[in-house]
Amino acid sequence: MTITKESVLAALGKVQEPELHQDLVTLNMIRNLEIEGDRVSFTVMLTTPACPLRGKIEMEAREAVMAVGGVKKVEIKMDSDVPNDGRMRGLVNTPIRNAIAVGSGKGGVGKTTVSVNIAVALAQAGARVGLMDADIYGPNTPTMMGVEKLPPPDGNRLIPAQAYGVKMISMGLLVKPGQPLIWRGPMLNSAIRQFLGDVEWGELDYLIVDLPPGTGDAALSLAQALPLSGAVIVTLPQLVSLEDAGRGLNMFKQLEVPILGIVENMSYLDLPDGARMDIFGSGGGEQLAQATETTFLGKIPIDQNVRIGGDSGKPIVASHPDSPVAKALTEVSQKIAAQVSVAAMGANNSLPINIVE
Repeated sequence: MTITKESVLAALGKVQEPELHQDLVTLNMIRNLEIEGDRVSFTVMLTTPACPLRGKIEMEAREAVMAVGGVKKVEIKMDSDVPNDGRMRGLVNTPIRNAIAVGSGKGGVGKTTVSVNIAVALAQAGARVGLMDADIYGPNTPTMMGVEKLPPPDGNRLIPAQAYGVKMISMGLLVKPGQPLIWRGPMLNSAIRQFLGDVEWGELDYLIVDLPPGTGDAALSLAQALPLSGAVIVTLPQLVSLEDAGRGLNMFKQLEVPILGIVENMSYLDLPDGARMDIFGSGGGEQLAQATETTFLGKIPIDQNVRIGGDSGKPIVASHPDSPVAKALTEVSQKIAAQVSVAAMGANNSLPINIVE
């Protein structure tokens, strides 16, 4: 029986992309389709290398093609092409396809820890990732990433540091250690604009922006200078943290920045006997998500290796990738990437139906 491209594409046309709710053929995700005798090979072009359902998509695509008469062997390559959210970012010289702010209403909730590990997890998946430390007054990102200085500048352009596959910039790399920054709003605004306009980022799939706590100048300056794909809110389970996180969430809504979801950090502690201790209460992040009709991205457990890794410049997703906390952070990064892809595809409103071969 002769296998035709039409019969293979008809089979793949029944396989749905779970997040985008359309089939792989309509979404133009099938590339380089080749048939040699009873062997069929093709590439599935995902919308993010951090796709949480890539295994499901590959399995269903393989099963669909194996059901075509005459097919004995199926070879699938999984690749990705991250869509641009369509927002114009005039300050940045090179394309940043998606910009994601990580914020909170108060300090001490582990926002920088979440930012760093999300960035590293996305880079581990194969994405091109930048990390901008917009916490000008308390820049902790260099410590957590194990970076001490920037590379030499290229003329008037700053070259970002690199660690764990992530390009990063921070005020902590531009001032002497321990030097306080006693700046008013306009100076802070100028620094954020410099991080965007004067840094040689190169093309990025994702720029993760670690915001300072609160709802002040930095968040306002960023939203004005860098059109954001969306914002992630980090909170603890306790009531006080939830109240502040709610303020941060509402600030982004007022700035017309889409809310990608809520992360509940330091959610619980697993004890050696198998019991679980809710040190800061429980369920608060989910309650806030429900009350604000926002996606709940997940719970991050307490693990001393997070603190140890933060102090020694070894993010937990890199140092202990199989730990429950690293898996939780990786899952959060995948959900964020999926949310951004869905929003970008919807905003572009361009779901091509032509098959690229």
